[in-house]
Amino acid sequence: MPVDPLDRRIVAVKPIVVPAPGRGIELRVKVTAPLSGRDLPVIVFSHGNAWSLDGYEPLVDRWAAAGFVVVQPTHLDSRRNGIGWEDPRFGTVWRVRIADLHAVLDRLDHVLRRAGGLEDRVDRGRIAVVGHSWGAQTAGAVLGARVLDAAGVPGEDFSHPAVAAGALIAATGTGDTLTPFAVEHLPFMRPDYSTMALPTLVVAGGKDRSRLSTRGPDWFTDAYHLGPSPKSLLAVAEGEHTLGGIAGEAVAETTDEDPARVALVADAISGYLLDTLGLDGSAWAALTAAGAADGGEWSISAK
Repeated sequence: MPVDPLDRRIVAVKPIVVPAPGRGIELRVKVTAPLSGRDLPVIVFSHGNAWSLDGYEPLVDRWAAAGFVVVQPTHLDSRRNGIGWEDPRFGTVWRVRIADLHAVLDRLDHVLRRAGGLEDRVDRGRIAVVGHSWGAQTAGAVLGARVLDAAGVPGEDFSHPAVAAGALIAATGTGDTLTPFAVEHLPFMRPDYSTMALPTLVVAGGKDRSRLSTRGPDWFTDAYHLGPSPKSLLAVAEGEHTLGGIAGEAVAETTDEDPARVALVADAISGYLLDTLGLDGSAWAALTAAGAADGGEWSISAK
């Protein structure tokens, strides 16, 4: 299993401004990394709606302790920017979110230099994208998923050549099952996973019921079932939308607070990515074996 954050020293640097012409609001990121080590893999993380670079420490700290450099942008829909549902800019935020990830990936050396000389300690051939909720759809687009228009026609390809793998936590499902609220405010939440070919771990909670869809928790497994192989699925039977509190301790959105569940999600993602990126498969193998013997609280599937 990955090293516990209390046992490996990590450091976080913020804010770092990433050039993003025409964005209107500065693109700021936080970088969290282990203090030692070379040839480190990278995770670019996309937060859920309303969050920022200051969220998700329970995940990010464990990933850094496992040996990753983690870059977290603050997207336009962060509550600190005040762009709500009725703001005329909101309809294009989903595109700006994707552009944010591209800006970070295109200017990764700029980010790493300003984080304290990390540019000489990173392996640029081992880069992953991870996201939660709306961030999962954002990350999915960079992994190759597309957005269907009202007629069901897939939109443009937003994939990035630097990305080798990813993980999607509570990712938007597919089909004509959006609620009236979602149809009005979030019509872009119609992903097409058939083109998301890169290796991806999908994380879904068995009690995650969204007000954006008329389907139940299985909606959040579509990225696994409909995406082409190779794909893996971590199904957490008692998990709700924040999977135990991945955005932070004691936050208002967490209705299923469980630190052990958060650690499971964090360690599953780092273990999967270390294995998939060709670094160390031992943690992922151990988790897969433990899931098979768990007795139903969580399981791992692969195709």
